[in-house]
Amino acid sequence: MSASPLSAVQSAAEHVLGQSWLALLARIAVALPFLLSGVAKLADFGGATAEVRGVTGLEPAALLAALVILTQLGGSALLIAGARHAWIGAAALAGFTAVATLLAHAFWLKPATERFLHQNIFFEHVSIIGGLTLLAILAARSSRGARAR
Repeated sequence: MSASPLSAVQSAAEHVLGQSWLALLARIAVALPFLLSGVAKLADFGGATAEVRGVTGLEPAALLAALVILTQLGGSALLIAGARHAWIGAAALAGFTAVATLLAHAFWLKPATERFLHQNIFFEHVSIIGGLTLLAILAARSSRGARAR
């Protein structure tokens, strides 16, 4: 008896999704915006400091900019590397995104002319936070399973 078309599709999908190269590619794709932003901020530290100062109003802005860069680059590196510490990178990037989103895209505080734009960006970032949180959960579970073996 032949397999149903649905089970054949499921089997093919499971085969592709089980490939380690696809998991690496997905981690790179998720980390890429943070990695590029961190590199850009590192290349223009004065601009990064001004951005932090403008968004947060906090001082010392240079120290905060350095922490942002460390979080973006370090979190990206951990996430891309995978293995036992990928969950730390994903969680750090999720936390960073949550704070940055609340500070930069609080649409309820924006003038009416800017509200729609910031509302869209805000909820796009909520989706990114959800994805990163899910990655952190799955990576932590995988890490626990690997340690138990």
